[in-house]
Amino acid sequence: MTTVENSAHDGGAAHRLAVLGAGVMGVGITTLALARGIPVILVDVDGAKLDEARARISQELRMARLMGVLPPDGAVGELVTATALDAVAGATAVIEAVTEARDLKAEVLAGVSAVVRPGTPLVSNTSSIPIDELAGFVPRPAELIGTHFMNPPYLIRTVEVIRGARTGEATMAGVRSLLDALGRKGVVVRDAPGFVTSRLLHPMINDAAKVVQAGTATAEAVDALMQDCLGHATGPLRTADLIGLDNLVDSLWVLHERTGDEGARPCDLLLEMVRAGDHGRKSGRGFYEYEEVRP
Repeated sequence: MTTVENSAHDGGAAHRLAVLGAGVMGVGITTLALARGIPVILVDVDGAKLDEARARISQELRMARLMGVLPPDGAVGELVTATALDAVAGATAVIEAVTEARDLKAEVLAGVSAVVRPGTPLVSNTSSIPIDELAGFVPRPAELIGTHFMNPPYLIRTVEVIRGARTGEATMAGVRSLLDALGRKGVVVRDAPGFVTSRLLHPMINDAAKVVQAGTATAEAVDALMQDCLGHATGPLRTADLIGLDNLVDSLWVLHERTGDEGARPCDLLLEMVRAGDHGRKSGRGFYEYEEVRP
């Protein structure tokens, strides 16, 4: 177990957050919490990935402060990194942010539920998997709830909150308190595959990729038209690069399998790009190319 950064200030004193998974979303959520003075335990089985995460978190904290989207003068929270779930025993809430695969999420959630105190909110930051489906794998289903933070979490202030059929009132209250401490607005929706944001956005991105695949327009043209004519903030294909094309494909398969919607079947272009390792911004290449940013 490794500790870095400074101690938390009073704004985060009521919370000690555990984040499971040091990928793009785990790093982003950790960055947001630390900047709000909330101590975080970041867990990943890959120690090298945790080393990379520390550098990325420092970089994102600097970027967020330069953009003026986080408190400029507060002390950051304490960051502890660990490779074992036992480290989260004292957490007041747990956010799971591992790969969008049901069996992996179920395994992690079941494991952490055996470590934390009863009554601790267990939050799955899933983009598409129904919360009640995951609740079948934990011993206390009332403690499980879903959130869908958008990337980057320090920039986007609204969070989709998914209440499962068995999510309890105490868990709802705990998540509201955590979101308040994070300076985020939660919008509560009912449980369903893809919820609201992914159910609408991800098939639309798939359609945009089909337009490029057919040769009708370039990615740049698609995004320019969607931005300038239809008011999409970044364009669907830049958004896809930000999500991560591998994550997008995983989410589309979840939607396709659980809804039968053929519009959610990942198109050939997306599948080819993922196979080639072109996963978007995080890999340096997706629909666009990105210069490597060093911390």
